[in-house]
Amino acid sequence: MSTMTGMEKAALVIMQMSQDRAAEVMRQFSESEAEELAAWIMRLRKVEASQADAAISEFHAKTQTGRNDARGGHEAAVSLLEASFGEERAAGLIGRATSTVGGRSFDFLDAVEPPTLAHALEPEMPETVALVLAHLKADAASVVLARFDPATRVDIAQALAIMGTPVHAVVEVVAEALKIRVRSATAPAAAHEIVGGVQPLVDIIGRSDVATEHEMLAELELRDPALAEEVRSRMLNFDDIAKLEPRDVQQVIRGIDVTMLAIALRGADETFVTLVRENMSERNRELLDDEVSLLGKIRKAQVIEARAEMVRSVRELEADGAITIQRGDVPEDDLVD
Repeated sequence: MSTMTGMEKAALVIMQMSQDRAAEVMRQFSESEAEELAAWIMRLRKVEASQADAAISEFHAKTQTGRNDARGGHEAAVSLLEASFGEERAAGLIGRATSTVGGRSFDFLDAVEPPTLAHALEPEMPETVALVLAHLKADAASVVLARFDPATRVDIAQALAIMGTPVHAVVEVVAEALKIRVRSATAPAAAHEIVGGVQPLVDIIGRSDVATEHEMLAELELRDPALAEEVRSRMLNFDDIAKLEPRDVQQVIRGIDVTMLAIALRGADETFVTLVRENMSERNRELLDDEVSLLGKIRKAQVIEARAEMVRSVRELEADGAITIQRGDVPEDDLVD
């Protein structure tokens, strides 16, 4: 028992309770705590009576006479979370709890600076780097990915896009080897969902700087045109702003500096410019006109950067659920008069 964590002991105690009583206890925890408890229940599966008794004794609780053998596992965790939080919320919690089972081996990476991690990963195969990136937040992963040369970045991108759920034993081996290499102490942190496939790649590229994003997509186009097209189709771009509802365009414009907006509109399609102007107040249109008249000649790189800044703002609003982007044509069946 001395080697067990507090959450592990708490999971042992909860597993001795009836489902109704256990659900009542689970409701007292936050969702993140409930996720961690569910992850421990999955790990523990069948528990020896001596272990359960020791845990209950430590928590100063009395054991119920004639109780059934405590069992954990995926089904037990699902059943308990559904009883505690309802079927709909439990579905999301169990997914994150499953990730916790396999993903906590990489928790120590939260204490490692991305440049340091990139250096540690340099000698590794693209598949190994992709495995590590899949366990990082997209912001940190994009910094690590940008440190590799263009050809290697594409190798890593392809490996990430086709990667499924990794074998837990492999994750542990990679994590232990990497932990020794970076010489960093393990730090507790919230587990992140382990996901392979195209979407994590889209998230990482979307958080990279403009030059890296353009270079990455160009290299990916040469290597795997179909994958490059799928990535582009999932990424928000400047032209997607024209697909916004007027009220959403107004919300985007409110968060953009007028000078930045004037630069972003340089050379834009006239229809796009008209859309922006129609969703501005008369006073702001006058300010925009003044900025446009003062610009003179500007470098193409400035226009690209201004548009990228505008896109980043839209991405943040979309991520927060404040606006909705319609990508591609809307099926006729989905339209309501």
